[in-house]
Amino acid sequence: MANIVVLDDVMDAGVLLKRILERQGHQVWAFSEEEDAIRHVAGNGADLAILDIKLKKMTGVDVLVEMKKHAPELRIIMLTGYPTLETAREALRLGVNEYCVKPIDKEELEAKVAQVLTLGQG
Repeated sequence: MANIVVLDDVMDAGVLLKRILERQGHQVWAFSEEEDAIRHVAGNGADLAILDIKLKKMTGVDVLVEMKKHAPELRIIMLTGYPTLETAREALRLGVNEYCVKPIDKEELEAKVAQVLTLGQG
């Protein structure tokens, strides 16, 4: 199964995603601080990062750019409660594999994660 990093400025939201994905057999680290998540990816790598667009100090897009410096093969699912076409285009341009609108339900999350993780196993 995959090593997954979850970053959401609301820790409870990250913990919820962590619980759902751990039940699927994944190893999941949930963070609410951008620097901690970036440091984790830099030091340990990851297969997938699930990033909220609106964070405390940076945007999810900024975090994506930093994480990709350390792990170019990292797959990304971007979550947003405020979807705009502009944000979606920017995220996709930077290599986001999926773009989901919050709140995301359990079934959608599991399906998106499975879909994105199979991308790298061609």
